[in-house]
Amino acid sequence: MRGKSKFIFIFFVFVSFVSNAQIFKPVKWSFSKEKINDKEYYLVYTAKIDKGWTIYSQYTSEDGPVPTYIEYEQKGGIDLLGKSTESGSRKEGMDALFGVNVIKFSADKNFVIRQKIKVKDANKPVSGYVTYMACDNEKCLPPTDEEFTFLFSGSEVAQGTDSSPEVQNSDNESTPGIVVLPVQMDTTSIVKSGQMDDIADRGNMLGPKITGNKIDQKIPELYKTQQNPLSNCGGEKETKEGMFWLLIFGFIGGLLALLTPCVFPMLPLTVSFFLKDTKRKGWVNGAIYGVSIIVIYVLIGLLITILVGPEALNRLSTNWIANSLFFLIFVAFAFSFFGYYEITLPSSWSTKSDRMADKGGLLGIFFMAFTLALVSFSCTGPIIGTAIVQASTKGEYLGPFLVMLGFSTALALPFGLFAAFPAWLNTLPKSGSWMNSVKVVLGFLELALALKFLSVADMTNRWGFLKYELFMGLWVLIFIGMALYLFGYIKFPHDSPIKKLGSVRLGFAALSAAAVLYLILGFMVNKSTGNYSSLSLMSGLAPPANYSFFLTPQPLDETLKAKYPSYSKCANNINCFKDYFEGIQYANEVNKPILIDFTGHGCVNCRKTEEHIWIDDRVRNILQDSVVLISLYVDDDKKMEEVLISLNTNEKLRNVGKKWADFQIVNFEKNAQPLYVLASKDQKVLAAPRAYVPGVDGYLDYLRCTLTEFRNISLSVH
Repeated sequence: MRGKSKFIFIFFVFVSFVSNAQIFKPVKWSFSKEKINDKEYYLVYTAKIDKGWTIYSQYTSEDGPVPTYIEYEQKGGIDLLGKSTESGSRKEGMDALFGVNVIKFSADKNFVIRQKIKVKDANKPVSGYVTYMACDNEKCLPPTDEEFTFLFSGSEVAQGTDSSPEVQNSDNESTPGIVVLPVQMDTTSIVKSGQMDDIADRGNMLGPKITGNKIDQKIPELYKTQQNPLSNCGGEKETKEGMFWLLIFGFIGGLLALLTPCVFPMLPLTVSFFLKDTKRKGWVNGAIYGVSIIVIYVLIGLLITILVGPEALNRLSTNWIANSLFFLIFVAFAFSFFGYYEITLPSSWSTKSDRMADKGGLLGIFFMAFTLALVSFSCTGPIIGTAIVQASTKGEYLGPFLVMLGFSTALALPFGLFAAFPAWLNTLPKSGSWMNSVKVVLGFLELALALKFLSVADMTNRWGFLKYELFMGLWVLIFIGMALYLFGYIKFPHDSPIKKLGSVRLGFAALSAAAVLYLILGFMVNKSTGNYSSLSLMSGLAPPANYSFFLTPQPLDETLKAKYPSYSKCANNINCFKDYFEGIQYANEVNKPILIDFTGHGCVNCRKTEEHIWIDDRVRNILQDSVVLISLYVDDDKKMEEVLISLNTNEKLRNVGKKWADFQIVNFEKNAQPLYVLASKDQKVLAAPRAYVPGVDGYLDYLRCTLTEFRNISLSVH
């Protein structure tokens, strides 16, 4: 899809001071040169990145987000010596959505590229541009270019030189003429005056206006109505994934840890110790004990994050080597839960902590809690490890903090409550073999999670062996094993003989069997998409459904393809157009509204929308049958035959993607993707443009509401 000589230039421009405009420029470039000797220099490209944003290395995978790229348009006076070097706050790891290794740089330090050169002719300037893509946790911007010119006859570095060639007409003169591009033609080309007869033969088609080498893509109807849409539907802004769910995730982990044989027996023992004093002092000490547990576990989580570094943890969660190790570690934890061996911390640690607990007072209570953390490690360690790894991808320090706060709160709450209400102890089930069953069930879950890490490593390193079918098949086998264990057909070393299956055990056995049936549904093929029917509960765990051994893409309607060259299959095999003017022409033919999808091959949240929202049958049916989908890729690196200059932004449009980025900015005053715009066939915006918002229901309501308004408007017109 992208080659070594790729030209990926989609631009950002600081345009419009309208209050609702959302134009971002999070990266500022500066250019300098460092003299080595009379003939050799370093060309230095320095990017200052705003906090929260990242840009991508020159050497990141070209199948993921767009790499930074330096294009030298004029370098006749120099030779490049070796590869350029990079420095800054570097992060590397696998991107699960793209399935490739990604290298990016964050705002902690300036991103600096240094290229060694040899000057052959000091009178010849060196000019070109740097192309880069910037993303934060919510959105990505189209690849942007920054021009540079280095001079060697003086001491200055000229920047921002506009050296774009003027577009010539067929007589090699620069006399401008206005033409309109037909949709059936490749609209990346410049239509010369000699082609006007051919255009007339094709009819009165829609297209951007070209005046000399200037292109005007502003469509008055779109621009005017995007500020005041015809309906009140939609309009939600980007939202961050709720940190609240990290707290819940940690809390559930704490509840699971509470039921293990390392922790559960400690409840009555610890509470009985507090009841030796007065009732009031007992529940006060219990509360202090619970708070101590919370403080200890939160500090452990933050200490790990500080020592290793949040960025390192994030890299560990995506790096293929780290994920291969995680796979082996989680398998080892699973067999520990199965009872084949114990994983414990050195006994001397708990002994010393126990001695400190004997001193009594607040310090003694604190060390009692610390002793609990140490002796219960064989049960809580795997759960904490999973929580820390997953939480580190959600925020630098806030993610681990919240998940450990939830975990420790669930662990601590019972100690405080039972100390305050000791009679509740009588309601607790007695310790016994059921706790070992809890550990074994956790062991099966550890095995299932281990496959997630192996899947990440597989996609990152492109091994291609753990594709969707094998991954889902192994999960089916794991849950079959869990069901057989709970029904009593499988035994592990620490299991006691089962005389009778209790109602609780039978209930969990039935749930395991139901999970098997649910997972088997993931092998059903959706005839509309041609892919497996992805299970919502497996989102983010299983590989993408199209990462398959057996399934092939659906065929394309060749009749429409011949008429409209940009007609294609987009995400989930949905029919789409990749040229706005072709799409709007087709919409007029079939009398349907359009959905403009500003997207990119390297847009993370675009993939999330496609894989988690568009995959829903209700949404997909609307996109396939009720609207004309126009997907405009702002990082499409197909070069235009000649460079155009945007009449509205004065920026150079060197390729197709840059053209569609210009189209988005001049009509909608936004430059972030994804952006979804529903409009009528006469190019009037029906609802407020929608950015990335997680969740199927909201997206579905947006589509349904807008289409209802469209039908009402159509009926009122007629």
